[in-house]
Amino acid sequence: MQTIEFNSKNHHQSEQHQLLVEWNDTHRDYDLSQSLHELIVAQVEQTPDAIAVKFAQQQLTYRELNHKANQLGHYLQTLGVKPEILVGVCLERSIEMVICLLGILKAGGAYVPIDPEYPQERIAYMLEDSQVKVLLTQEKLLNQIPQHQAQTICIDEEWKQISIHPNTNPNSNITPDNLAYVIYTSGSTGKPKGAMNTHKGICNRLLWMQEEYQIDSTDSILQKTPFSFDVSVWEFFWTLLTGARLVIAKPGGHKDSAYLINLINQEKITIVHFVPSMLQVFLENRSVEKCTSLKKVICSGEALPIGLQNRFFQHLECELHNLYGPTEAAIDVTFWQCQKHSTLQSVPIGRPIANTQIYILDADLQPVPIGEIGEIYIGGVGVARGYFNREELTNERFLVNPFPHSEFKRLYKTGDLARYLSDGNIEYIGRADYQVKIRGYRIEIGEIENVLSSHPEVRDAVVIARNDNAQEKQLVAYITYNSIKPQLDNLRDFLKRKLPDFMIPSAFVMLENIPLTPNGKVDRKALPKPDVFSFRESHNFVAPRNEIEAKLVQIWSDILHLPKIGVTENFFTIGGDSLKALLLISQIEQLFTKEIPLARLLMNPVIEDLAKIIQDGNNHIHNSPLVPIKSKGNQQPFFCVHPAGGHVLCYFKLAGYMGNDQPFYGLQAQGFYGDEEPLTRVEDMASLYVKTIREFQPQGPYRIGGWSFGGVVAYEVAQQLYRQGQEVSLLAILDSYVPILLDEQKPIDDVYLVGVLSRVFGGMFGKDNLVTPEEIKDLTIEEKINYIIDKSRKAGIFPPGVERQNNRRILDVLVGTLKATYSYIRQPYPGKVTVFRAREKHIMAPDPTLVWVELFSVIAAKEINIIDVPGNHYSFVLEPHVQVLAQCLKACLDTNS
Repeated sequence: MQTIEFNSKNHHQSEQHQLLVEWNDTHRDYDLSQSLHELIVAQVEQTPDAIAVKFAQQQLTYRELNHKANQLGHYLQTLGVKPEILVGVCLERSIEMVICLLGILKAGGAYVPIDPEYPQERIAYMLEDSQVKVLLTQEKLLNQIPQHQAQTICIDEEWKQISIHPNTNPNSNITPDNLAYVIYTSGSTGKPKGAMNTHKGICNRLLWMQEEYQIDSTDSILQKTPFSFDVSVWEFFWTLLTGARLVIAKPGGHKDSAYLINLINQEKITIVHFVPSMLQVFLENRSVEKCTSLKKVICSGEALPIGLQNRFFQHLECELHNLYGPTEAAIDVTFWQCQKHSTLQSVPIGRPIANTQIYILDADLQPVPIGEIGEIYIGGVGVARGYFNREELTNERFLVNPFPHSEFKRLYKTGDLARYLSDGNIEYIGRADYQVKIRGYRIEIGEIENVLSSHPEVRDAVVIARNDNAQEKQLVAYITYNSIKPQLDNLRDFLKRKLPDFMIPSAFVMLENIPLTPNGKVDRKALPKPDVFSFRESHNFVAPRNEIEAKLVQIWSDILHLPKIGVTENFFTIGGDSLKALLLISQIEQLFTKEIPLARLLMNPVIEDLAKIIQDGNNHIHNSPLVPIKSKGNQQPFFCVHPAGGHVLCYFKLAGYMGNDQPFYGLQAQGFYGDEEPLTRVEDMASLYVKTIREFQPQGPYRIGGWSFGGVVAYEVAQQLYRQGQEVSLLAILDSYVPILLDEQKPIDDVYLVGVLSRVFGGMFGKDNLVTPEEIKDLTIEEKINYIIDKSRKAGIFPPGVERQNNRRILDVLVGTLKATYSYIRQPYPGKVTVFRAREKHIMAPDPTLVWVELFSVIAAKEINIIDVPGNHYSFVLEPHVQVLAQCLKACLDTNS
């Protein structure tokens, strides 16, 4: 025991050293004693006659740019600009913008960019908050700028006066720790706040960028990012300190992909930046493949989706780089070069840049183990000084570094979630702010708010998760609207076109104004509880018209904790989900002594339709194996066979993450309803499912899959379809090692059944076994089985009251699927097989490659594609890994559509 503890401790210490020290060993001996503009002056002296900047038909050499910036710098010094003095800049994109930024630095000041497209209220706030001494602008913009305290200089009208000043380099008396710029950033903290960045931080960032990417006078960099975003800092200054050529896009040009493509071709641009959302638009233009001059495209600002990365490489032959970093840490702090034929299932953000440290910590500021999710904290030269005039917020977000080994004394708390991959690269997960988990889904509130806010009738939107009924959280949207009050059904339809179903709020509350706290934040505690009409349109209410409808209304009200439900309500629109559906089925059977199969409920989720089925005098309701988990969408359907145990509930989350356009049908085992006998041969199961599938979709191509034992059946389904002359465009095997295949001699006795039942139910929520042998050692076999099923109910696998009367059926179906594995004789398959393999070794698999990978090597499948997915055999269909699985599966479905 002592040896085990000692080794465990050593392993823990080794991993901590790796996380804290080895993976943060980024020291570089850059000369950080110079200011940003001094680095540019050094380049001016090397290439004075090279073109430095071009805009439309205008261009300046390095010498001409330096002279004009020097003249402005001297002029600004006469106005009192010196180190730590802030100078506002409100200009359209132009050559004058570059002169102004460089001139402010040469005077010793720090620039504050103010986008003229900002609302006047925001501009007024920024001018007041920053207390800039001087504001540089253009005459045509004067009407857009509210009254303020600064001395206003119209750079176009007053250049004649400015140009009389010397064109020699002014003495700015700058130190590396002085401010270079203050960029205002918004976010979850209320009003914009100004992040104060130093010369040392930005010089370190640019010197690293040059070391990593190596540009020179043969390169042309496109400056298109609005200068109020910090990406523009490297576009401007990395270019000018290396001798490359800066090409400035016209005002508004960054939004026009056709214009950008023409400009890239015309100016032979080699480096360009895109946020992923704009890259998506850029790649959709048919002419994008003409951009053959591009050497590197750099992405940052948002998470880069794997699908977008793959589309990029389909259209362009250049490099793609994914960078990550907040405004509070001198632009970017991690970097990753995307790989054209990568097998990774997400795009990492990579490793820390030079003289930067990244820590992924838990709530106690302790490093989380490799693979676990924590919050990103940043240390290093690039960490900002803090927020301008926001001492309380600065103290909240810029912390004392708790790790004594580090030379950097402060950490910036980002609010971003990530995890370390096993090779030291970092995978970005999302924001920690307002992230909620409902029915097992991790949901970013901000994403829903952004989509809602884009609705033309919505003015403001706030979304929160409420649990007023103490049973389960529900998403509630609070909306202020313009002149027309939006209809709830229209809002739901609008959201469903853009978001998965589990992100659609259950209720929408209309407000005149969103309540705010004194400091301008949303006062979430003051948001009112939704009333009954927040869940649906009041004019749609239809009261029950007979006894059956009245009883169903009462059942629904009890399950969903909603008053006054009408008979035209859709169970899943007003808060129902797959587990609540099982509870509904159970209560209907108890009250009406009539079984409603899950598939029938999913197809008839409205009370008046369900009442007609119950009212039918025929007690036996036909049960189809086909369960419409998600029936809407324009893509061809995906049919997914049940695992051992027969249920398809395990696929509801997977289907939820597949997007709104992908229909997803489960194939559930026979034997749960009425007098059905469970099937015990794979061939018979496949024959039934083929018949069912072809009744629903008479002709191929078909897309088939299955997890665990379901993959075995899906394999046989594909075989039978092939023999019937049908095309199978995708056969997706989801980690289909079957434990019994590893020990074919073991009989299915009650003892063995207890173990399998514990693993199957345990796997539903990520455990290797639901119960330990010690828990049930003194029980009889029947008591053990009941104990496992009851514990599964308590663990949330089944809601209270569900399946208690069906315990025997659960076991019969499970035994049927186990018996089927014995007798199945596998034959070579002539088509392509895609295997989704869980990366982690599972307790039941002595060799993690004993999935269908080894099987295929024996039976000589025509083509095998193996995709690794995070998690083990059970956990890869659960949060958070199921999101990756869905992403990979959707990519395959899109490819084979």
